[in-house]
Amino acid sequence: MILPPLNALRAFEAASRHLSFQLAAEELHVTPSALSYQIKSLEEHLGMAVFVRGNRQVSLTREGELIRPAIAEAFRLLKESVAALEREEDNNIIVVSCGPSHAAKWLAPRLYRFSDEHPELELRLSATLALTNFERDGVDAALRFGGGIYPDLHVEKMFDEFLVPMVAPSLMEKVGQLDHPDDLANYTLLHDDSMTLIGNSVGWLEWLEQAGASKVNGEKGLRFNHADHVLDAAINEAGVVLGRTVLGRKDIANNRLITPFDLPVSSGFGSYFVCPPENLKKNKVQKFRNWLFKELDLDCAHSDSGQGKHFQND
Repeated sequence: MILPPLNALRAFEAASRHLSFQLAAEELHVTPSALSYQIKSLEEHLGMAVFVRGNRQVSLTREGELIRPAIAEAFRLLKESVAALEREEDNNIIVVSCGPSHAAKWLAPRLYRFSDEHPELELRLSATLALTNFERDGVDAALRFGGGIYPDLHVEKMFDEFLVPMVAPSLMEKVGQLDHPDDLANYTLLHDDSMTLIGNSVGWLEWLEQAGASKVNGEKGLRFNHADHVLDAAINEAGVVLGRTVLGRKDIANNRLITPFDLPVSSGFGSYFVCPPENLKKNKVQKFRNWLFKELDLDCAHSDSGQGKHFQND
């Protein structure tokens, strides 16, 4: 026996579940008349009616009841097979979320090394300040900047973050040397307000107090709500930034910024690798996690003694 057309079987399967041509048509994104035509073509192919049509509803005939379970099971198996293919494709994709500044200054510039090491994986980076909902957002793992308390998640500290004044060498040549913290009175202070989103953040006022500066107004200056933006502003001679040492590491290494005072203060925060515990069992997440901490080890090895002592990897 020749099987009926697939579209006719799909129409029957949907209509037999809803017992409504209208609802079945909406599910399949066709008009009720088109669905009715498919049902009629199925009945002609079988040589028997499968629905009893009433004024406002339909019901299955004995023959319709007889074929319904097998057709429903066939479409269920078909959907599962397609879903399995999609899952197999997703197994090669890892989605990582982190803050925009961390992405721009630390993670993104080195992702080519992850691709070289794991060409079988496609990494998708979601740079956002929004707190990740792993299930809803389809995220496998995240890098978070904060206090490290993330209930119901697997948490590993990557590093503590310290703050130190940073300035473009070219600006210091124009404005004057920074031999004492009070010399900052001659400069515009650049404020990184991104940490205020977390609360209890350290800023210029705290650093100036610890440094013993009495002639500098720590409240004045330019304010930015992204850490990478304020670092870029400092590079372009807008002023002196109290910058996060890890985010500014590459700019310091390339002499785009210098640290005139070796007086770092703890931000009170750190960066953390986090994911749902069940995600850590995924091979692709393990590969990313291992690569990530290998990168941290490389950073520690490449740091000079002045910077390295402020970079702590627990």
